[in-house]
Amino acid sequence: MEYRNLGKSGLSVPALSFGTATFGGTNEFFRRWGQTDVDEATRLIDICLERGINFFDTADVYSTGDSERILGKALKRNRSESIISTKATFQMGEHPNDKGSSRHHLMRALEGSLTRLDTDYIDLYIMHGFDQTTPIEETLRTLDNMVRSGKVRYIGCSNFAAWQLMKALSTAERMNLEKYVVYQGYYSLIGRDYEQELMPLLRDQHMGLMAWSPLGWGRLTGKIKRGMEIKAGRIKSGGDVGSPPIEEKYLLDVVDVLTEISRETDRSIPQVAINWLLRNTTVSNVVIGARNEAQLLANIDSVGWSLSSSQLDRLDEASKREPIYPHWVGSR
Repeated sequence: MEYRNLGKSGLSVPALSFGTATFGGTNEFFRRWGQTDVDEATRLIDICLERGINFFDTADVYSTGDSERILGKALKRNRSESIISTKATFQMGEHPNDKGSSRHHLMRALEGSLTRLDTDYIDLYIMHGFDQTTPIEETLRTLDNMVRSGKVRYIGCSNFAAWQLMKALSTAERMNLEKYVVYQGYYSLIGRDYEQELMPLLRDQHMGLMAWSPLGWGRLTGKIKRGMEIKAGRIKSGGDVGSPPIEEKYLLDVVDVLTEISRETDRSIPQVAINWLLRNTTVSNVVIGARNEAQLLANIDSVGWSLSSSQLDRLDEASKREPIYPHWVGSR
């Protein structure tokens, strides 16, 4: 397994981490993603560790805490050699303070995650979204205190706009507080918005990206091809609910090229799509998911080889999008 530094930090992480949003499936939204129980989760985690993946990503909101509980039980005997990232911010209850990035909520959220994961510390604690109602200083001071207490090792953020992230970084620098070392964001061959504002910012600030949904909400699994009926799986069961809309022609054009390169390399379509992501120098880690052992093993085999420069160029050309304003100014 290839290892990379997590952004500007000194923490070495595998190029792939295992996302556990499929663990639990105890509410309607996450049931569409998967319903992995403790026994199956333990087997999947054992496979990851055998193949050099010791990085596991979860969130308190995944199945309202059940993903964390299952991960904690499945990882118990291997906790010391593993890296756990979890997230907080989104709604976890009916009370007004059961969400957000306030000191009140985050302190309770962290203790809840520690209890469910059955651990004394979180390796990477990520703000799951930007809270516009809480002063940035309050959030960052709270996170800084968590790091100083030893309950959190590193901090990151997810789903921030570029200006929100830059404001947080500059505030942390001005106040001499812990900085976000990694950004967790959506990035795939059919979701390249990240490249326009966030990627240049991360490169400039020496941060890293943890790319989630590298297969475009299940659309790049090989189950969608031109002239083919969608097979059973996440998309068929409604697992793309909440995903960004995508034009059918664009998707199929990208899949056509993926199919060609899959044949050339004797690799699966998902392996090609993930390998394309790993060639981006700002990517510290790609979060892969799996409902079963076969999917997991196939996704792990996305590393250990490289697409050629011409294959990368063909994928870039097929999946490119018109830049948003003002990025097209002077580029035409």
